[in-house]
Amino acid sequence: MSMEPFKSFQVEKLEVEIYQNKTLGGKAAAEWVTAQLQEAIDTRNEANLILSMGASQFEFLDALANHDNLEWSKIRVFHLDEYKGISIDHPASLAKNLKERMLDKVHPKQIWFLNGQAQNLEKEMNEYAEKLTQYPADVACIGIGENGHLAFNDPPVADFVDPELVKLVELDKTCRMQQVGEGWFESLNEVPTLALSLTIPAIMRSENLSCVVPDKRKANAVAAALYGPITTDCPASILRTHDHAILFLDPGSAGKI
Repeated sequence: MSMEPFKSFQVEKLEVEIYQNKTLGGKAAAEWVTAQLQEAIDTRNEANLILSMGASQFEFLDALANHDNLEWSKIRVFHLDEYKGISIDHPASLAKNLKERMLDKVHPKQIWFLNGQAQNLEKEMNEYAEKLTQYPADVACIGIGENGHLAFNDPPVADFVDPELVKLVELDKTCRMQQVGEGWFESLNEVPTLALSLTIPAIMRSENLSCVVPDKRKANAVAAALYGPITTDCPASILRTHDHAILFLDPGSAGKI
């Protein structure tokens, strides 16, 4: 089956590609991300990458981990977000799942995880922000939440001009229910109400953005991101202003556009 999208178009600055299924979309995103990382390696002999973990990223992360041509020994990896109070040994830890699903297989040059159990969260976030500034991201690989969030920047807390790069955020009910629906937690009561997250400006500062968003449950958020106003009511709408971003969809997530 061809890895070419069966439909592609642009909304403002944002490129959109729709694939026959999420496996093909994930593979296409991995090819694109690899090309951007290789360009950075060719230029500076190193690259900086931001990765996210969620059910929507599984096919993409698997394809990226199995890509033959990437020199992971030259790539630094940052982590997009983590629940407050959850250890890296917790089954729902985003860092744990990213590590086990991908990073343990590819052995990057450096990996920095957000520590949701840090005794001094302010210090943890400030130090992480310093690293993000020291090593600007060549590529950020993100998704879109069912409520339109980017990372854990839900509509009530998202800020397009946030002065911080990393902050502690309160998760809204829709976001927390999504975590239950994806199987990370058994009930809403188990889902933490707070998380450490890269902010919208931290994500938008990345040179390139890969946004992989499969599944019908994301269709409303995708439609709002592409055709609604650019507003924190749908944080993902800001992607239309990025100079080099691609949105990878499947028929389910593209169902309302």
